[in-house]
Amino acid sequence: MGVTVKNGNERDSLEAFLDEQREIVVRKASGLSDADAAKRLLPSLTTISGVVRHLADVERGWFREDLDGEKNVPSRYTPEDPDGEFRVTADDSVAEIIADYKAACAESRRVAARFTLNDLCEDGDGHSLRWIYLHMIEETARHAGHIDIVRELLDGVVGE
Repeated sequence: MGVTVKNGNERDSLEAFLDEQREIVVRKASGLSDADAAKRLLPSLTTISGVVRHLADVERGWFREDLDGEKNVPSRYTPEDPDGEFRVTADDSVAEIIADYKAACAESRRVAARFTLNDLCEDGDGHSLRWIYLHMIEETARHAGHIDIVRELLDGVVGE
């Protein structure tokens, strides 16, 4: 694998690095049973399905809600249940959770395509698209590491 943009412009590089991290999340979360993807091995609510679901909400929050200013963007997080996006049940399908994450990433790409790197979020928080890309690379890579560790604990599969 690896990012193939070696001499691209800044935007191409940011998008390629973020897309690589997104692909790593999908690859590391794929091939598990629903039960294993939802299995808690840590004291927290951290599960592979929960982390992927969280990342889908983060994608939608930063790109659709904050950057584009869209109202009523679906989110499992609420002030009453700040861990809502990490909660999974026996009825949750890891394949559906991964598909939802892929859909959220596609939505993010479509929104971002309408903005320049210097454009600021519509919500007035002062963040630029450039900042969002950098933050999302960090956030996605960090959670890919969590998924990697949990996956290794579950079935011994390790990856890059």
